[in-house]
Amino acid sequence: MNKASQAVVSAFFMLLLSDLGLAQSQFYQGKTVKIIYGSNPGGTGDMRVRAVVAVLKKHIPGNPTIVVDYMAGGGGRKAANHIFAAARPDGLTIGAMLGGLVPSAILGETGVLYDLDRFVYLGSPDSATQYVFLTRNDAGLNSLEKLQSAPGVRLGAQSVGHSVYIMGRTFAYLIGMREPKFVTGYSGTELDLAVLRGEVDGRANIADTIVRRNLEWIQKDLVHFHSIVEIPKGNKHPRFNNLPEIESFARTEKERKLLALLRGFRMTGLPYILPPGSPKEQVQILQEAMRRTLKDPEFFTEYKKLAGEEPTPLMPDMLAHSIKELPRERDIIELFKKLSGADPLPHR
Repeated sequence: MNKASQAVVSAFFMLLLSDLGLAQSQFYQGKTVKIIYGSNPGGTGDMRVRAVVAVLKKHIPGNPTIVVDYMAGGGGRKAANHIFAAARPDGLTIGAMLGGLVPSAILGETGVLYDLDRFVYLGSPDSATQYVFLTRNDAGLNSLEKLQSAPGVRLGAQSVGHSVYIMGRTFAYLIGMREPKFVTGYSGTELDLAVLRGEVDGRANIADTIVRRNLEWIQKDLVHFHSIVEIPKGNKHPRFNNLPEIESFARTEKERKLLALLRGFRMTGLPYILPPGSPKEQVQILQEAMRRTLKDPEFFTEYKKLAGEEPTPLMPDMLAHSIKELPRERDIIELFKKLSGADPLPHR
């Protein structure tokens, strides 16, 4: 191809791209995009949504108006059901889901009328974290052997089914503790005080929360840290990278799949979704807009300012892949349910 022909081809593609950009701008220009959030206004969850909305608009060609509608109910299931069955698949309605979207469907919870595999996924602003398992030093459980041999160790949590409760139960189960007792009914900060006062012997908690809220525990050697859950696996924490990862205690493939399910539930974070059947062109526009948003320094600033924490974004393709790869075998799901319920820990 000579230089003249190359110039013609180049000009053609530039014109094509220009027309495509114009078409994208024309679709959203003057339109209103509705984001349906599955809870009430106010609170940290709402602030996370507002941080996304503040930046998303500039990355959608045509800069449409974006409004947030609140649809609380069923721990987010009402909003998810609405996006699945009632919302028009026209690229103008986005769901901002709670963390229960994926677990509720996989675990077969009542009130789930949606199919996870038919949603279109736009990404999540929150995916990665670490949980650590600790006991107060006064309890004398400063080695794995002591932790495994002591009967009736009291572990605190907020409520049955809370993430801290499930993580604590998972640590206890895989470490092999002897008939631990689970004490619930605390708020997060109340539980910290309960540990120091000796009302409970230990707890699980988010690693960053401990560093931010209880740094003196580390500095004054008030607690002993036993193990860590990395979400995703390999996501090291600078202060706790010497701890054994919980998977090192897993004995069977079933237990490793249990951990994959637990990590996957947390890693899918707070998904943004579109209704099934949304037009391909609008899907591509919104997925790219969300990619740009979740990489934008302005988004990181807004998220930290409004939500008080650093975002850990998950891009659209990785979110869809993470959901697709979740273990769904019945025996794995039943084991997870036992760990998240109120009955004594199952035998290994």
